[in-house]
Amino acid sequence: MRRSTLAFGWLACCSTLLAQDGENVLLVVNRASALSRRIADYYIPKRGIPLKNVCRLDTSPANEEVSWDAYVEQVERPIARCLAQANLREQVLYIATTMGVPLKVSGGGQGLAGEYCAVDSELTLLYSKMNGRHFARAGVVPNPFYRRKDQPFTHARFPIYLVTRLAGYDFDDVKGIIDRSLAARGMAKGKFVFDLKSDDDAEGNNWLRTAALALPKERVVMDESAKVLTGEKDVIGYAGWGSNDPNRHQRNLGFQWLPGALVTEYVSTDGRTFQRPPSGWTIGTWKDAAGWFAGSPQTLTADYIHEGATGCSGHVNEPYLAFTPHPDQLFPAYFSGRNLAESYYLAIPALSWQNIVVGDPLCKLK
Repeated sequence: MRRSTLAFGWLACCSTLLAQDGENVLLVVNRASALSRRIADYYIPKRGIPLKNVCRLDTSPANEEVSWDAYVEQVERPIARCLAQANLREQVLYIATTMGVPLKVSGGGQGLAGEYCAVDSELTLLYSKMNGRHFARAGVVPNPFYRRKDQPFTHARFPIYLVTRLAGYDFDDVKGIIDRSLAARGMAKGKFVFDLKSDDDAEGNNWLRTAALALPKERVVMDESAKVLTGEKDVIGYAGWGSNDPNRHQRNLGFQWLPGALVTEYVSTDGRTFQRPPSGWTIGTWKDAAGWFAGSPQTLTADYIHEGATGCSGHVNEPYLAFTPHPDQLFPAYFSGRNLAESYYLAIPALSWQNIVVGDPLCKLK
């Protein structure tokens, strides 16, 4: 195995970035879900979320996927009412959905003309919608915050909400996200692990190389060999190809994650469900449908949360490589002191698409 540490190419963030707290978060709860209510009850005092910042919906907790009509009537419009009635449209910067709130919206079309998307990604547009803008259901909407690493996130500059999800296989997984998020502040150690699937110049590999160059060399592990990295200790960040690495055959990497650790992968369907797979299930190939779980053989976002990561991105359907989070934007932003929500959305090129971000939006290292 060839392992290398790369030279430091520090990308400094603006020193005037604004500190945010629970008053800037809208917490979305599904009253019909006992798990959603329990998550809210735990998160509210931990982050000091004002009660007026808690938005309660009524939708079936059994349905991870809903129609557009159900999304609009049961999710989007009620959240807009919560923001308007509590006079929170401007104050709220981040929306945190909880396990039990629908995950994805069904729709027609295919590829980049598809009308299906992640609920959370569509919710990012709610600020602009409340100000009278209209968006087509099909395709992507460019993210105005993408790569704007030196600018504070404000609605005046970026007319969107940053939406993350408090979710896992069960309450203990979500409690772990919250507890580790609180413990992350002041974390001054940990390795950023970047696992290329080969030493070629594939676009995704080059993003991983650039991410490594933008971080202190003593904090980086980068591997360009065919071997999949497993068993790494003291990990604060990880990016790789997941089940799209042809040499990865195991479901879990066996990493030891530090509080605050973030994960991203170039995987099409890792955020497809938060239902727990059978204990014997593992990743497979598209050729053997008998080995699929929830319609796919690919790695799962929730597995990283269950193993001990504090935040992880995912995709409910095929996003295409260009629209996955770019690690060369994500990890330097997070290391420089951006919170979890801002770090991920600085790295995601498009909204109203397939992306989800799992984690406490306020989690940060500095």
